[in-house]
Amino acid sequence: MTSVLSHQDVERLLSEPSPDLRAGLADKIATNIADPGLAPAELALAQDILRILARDVEAKVRASVSRGMRNSSHLPHDVARTLADDIDMVALPLLSESLVLTDGDLVGLVTHGTAMKHAAIAGRPDVGETVSYALISHAGEPAVTVLMRNHTARVAERSLDRAIARFGGSEPVKHAMVGRPTLPISISEQLVAIVSHELQQRLVRTHALSPALASDIVLRSREHAVIRLSMGSSETELADMVGQMHRGGRLTPTLILRAICTGDIGFFEAAMAIMGDVPVANAQVLIHDASRRGLAALYHKAAMPSNMFDAIRAAVDVVDETGFDGDARDLERFRARIITRVLTVTESIEPADADYLVDVLGDVLE
Repeated sequence: MTSVLSHQDVERLLSEPSPDLRAGLADKIATNIADPGLAPAELALAQDILRILARDVEAKVRASVSRGMRNSSHLPHDVARTLADDIDMVALPLLSESLVLTDGDLVGLVTHGTAMKHAAIAGRPDVGETVSYALISHAGEPAVTVLMRNHTARVAERSLDRAIARFGGSEPVKHAMVGRPTLPISISEQLVAIVSHELQQRLVRTHALSPALASDIVLRSREHAVIRLSMGSSETELADMVGQMHRGGRLTPTLILRAICTGDIGFFEAAMAIMGDVPVANAQVLIHDASRRGLAALYHKAAMPSNMFDAIRAAVDVVDETGFDGDARDLERFRARIITRVLTVTESIEPADADYLVDVLGDVLE
């Protein structure tokens, strides 16, 4: 410190009847405690003063300590806990920034804190996974929205899954989740399904569409999104997503047909494995058996519609006969070959699926 405080000085200062002067003392301590030349005895004395000021009867004085020490590593942990447990005006500056508070401290504060404290914790830099889970489990919509918008926060897949379970009807939370830089594919698939349901309701209300027509539009938009999500995913991620869709009743024959017809053989293999209750490796062997007897057997075991088999077989034929050529837009040409073959060799495909494939074919040929 610029001048050494004695214990007598401390007693006199702390007995000062004016809250403004005691708050000023807190500001002075916060400034001086950052001095790297502070002697150990001076640091210990300053920390003792902070302990006393943190219990001052005047909230203004306690808030001054919290505000001044929010970025200080010299704030004693016990003082940080005392201030964090205080009323909102005292606690919020510290909860927003102090690195003295541990994840364990923050989890404890989440379970009994106010909504304002929850929001302050949710907006901290680098929120840890345990704190995120506690917020999602105990906090309300505003704090969870702040957490999802905090792109430095680490939010585990189980936490995101719980957020969907608790706040599936919350527009702010869902929009914030969609805006996160990365999401596990299983979470993305769930969000697609939720948003699609809401889109269906909005189409019916706003555009006077029949529920049947709205459902068809939603199905097509959702399936486009799911197929895009599956491209480039690892086998484990893809298997997890397909399994989740199957359990939720969203792994439809239409989606499986559309996936393979747009070149997503990985999704098709994973779907047939799940539907046929066989390992993916076994499904791959059966699907690509040259005689196609394996494909037929697995298709039957998966209880897929018989009128789709010719279309799916035609798609598998193209997949096995050709591949990517390595040139620009090779994925588009690969899809075009599959769709063209399917539309050419079979008349059993449903009109809605044919329209879908014609639309996709038009997109890839542009």
